[in-house]
Amino acid sequence: MANENQGRNPQTQDLNQILKLRREKFQELQEAGKDPFVITKYDVTNHSADITAHFEEMEGKTVRVAGRIMSKRVMGKASFIHVQDKLGQVQCYVTRDSLGEDLYKDFKRYHDVGDIVGVEGYVFKTQKGEISVHAASVTLLSKSLQTLPEKFHGLTDTETRYRQRYLDLIMNPDVKETMIRRSQILSSIRRYLDGQGFLEVETPILVTNAGGAAARPFFTHYNALDEERKLRISLELYLKRLIVGGLERVYEIGRVFRNEGLDNRHNPEFTLMELYQAYTDYHGMMDLTENLFRHVAQEVLGTTVIEYNGVTMDLSQPFARLTMRDAVKQYAGIDWNEVKTLEEARALAKAHNIEFEERHKKGDILNLFFETYVEEHLYQPTFIMDHPIEISPLTKKKPDDPEYVERFEFYMNTWEMANAYSELNDPIDQRERFRAQEELLAQGDEEANHTDEDFLNALELGMPPTGGIGFGIDRMVMLLTGAPTIKDAILFPTMKPLDKETQK
Repeated sequence: MANENQGRNPQTQDLNQILKLRREKFQELQEAGKDPFVITKYDVTNHSADITAHFEEMEGKTVRVAGRIMSKRVMGKASFIHVQDKLGQVQCYVTRDSLGEDLYKDFKRYHDVGDIVGVEGYVFKTQKGEISVHAASVTLLSKSLQTLPEKFHGLTDTETRYRQRYLDLIMNPDVKETMIRRSQILSSIRRYLDGQGFLEVETPILVTNAGGAAARPFFTHYNALDEERKLRISLELYLKRLIVGGLERVYEIGRVFRNEGLDNRHNPEFTLMELYQAYTDYHGMMDLTENLFRHVAQEVLGTTVIEYNGVTMDLSQPFARLTMRDAVKQYAGIDWNEVKTLEEARALAKAHNIEFEERHKKGDILNLFFETYVEEHLYQPTFIMDHPIEISPLTKKKPDDPEYVERFEFYMNTWEMANAYSELNDPIDQRERFRAQEELLAQGDEEANHTDEDFLNALELGMPPTGGIGFGIDRMVMLLTGAPTIKDAILFPTMKPLDKETQK
């Protein structure tokens, strides 16, 4: 029987023959009463990084490590394997003298790259200076019936990486590091907010009325009640109910679902963090955002200076604060305070080749100017404040300027990172806003909100002045890890079905 680990590169052999060979080996192990899948546990005492980082303490001590064989070199009476666990890799030195002739023969025959093994032995350093484990026993814990990509080229095809994330994590240490960092970022956010007196809560995912954002929802059917439900597009309306109930400071980190396209910064299901704090406003949310981003960067990265795609962003400096009108004036040279009517706004849009729809009002066109002329310049941390009321149906009006609302969007690297309001707590005003949204729905706007009567009922009980904010966790992970796309920042991105890919 040929040995795929010996002499030839597995990638140069016929794959079907390799897979057939692995299954034959597994059948032989079963017939010999050595089925690895009957083993239920292996007591691990150390991980690879423990051994390599603390060699002086570990030298000569017996350890038990476990992980996946990433390479195997057989040299007669001695062999080397590299075992990869959650913290990295460690070399293991396997000899006939240590294992005994029969076990060493089994090791050479049945242990392949990709198999999961447990190795017990003492820590030492080879003549070439590599920290290693001198194996006294090697236990086959799981037989890999598939092959790993060839180590010198690795797994580089992005479609395969995203579809088979398990293989991506095995082959690409930087991907594993990104996902570990993601977990650390979430933990850091929670620690900060918990320390500020916020309470983490959970709210419904399947809802009858998907509100709180401008987005098309996904629909599903609830069999038990024989009714249509939607997947939430926001966390907002339920969290505000809790503010009405007196919890005062609440947050939720959870999945939301928006029936939109796929690109480098959008995934139809994504992780959103929303928080609401009673007795503050959007200025309080700016202070919280600034402090939170600094805290997370310092705790997870050890620095408040972030580099992404060649751009350096310094979180230690005060974040810029600009109104949307001032930003458009600065970058487009248009003083929106001088634009008095919808007709003037449309004329300006036509003069600047900005496309708009018949339903768009003056405030919508201001936002189109912002998106066209301003966003591309917002690399450093910047709060864009005071949005037009037309694009902010749940936000409190500015008392001295009711065409605009107390809202900001937080930008870094030209991306919108967060969206915050001085929350609307006037139930009469809120009903009027919902009525305007219903009119947009009737005109065919699939992203407009339905009226939420239960939410209005909660507001009528009385909600204190409240600041609220939503953070896109996936974009935050992208910035803090250097992930080039949102698919690189989440474990299992949405992909087109393979049958659709192959039909193209």
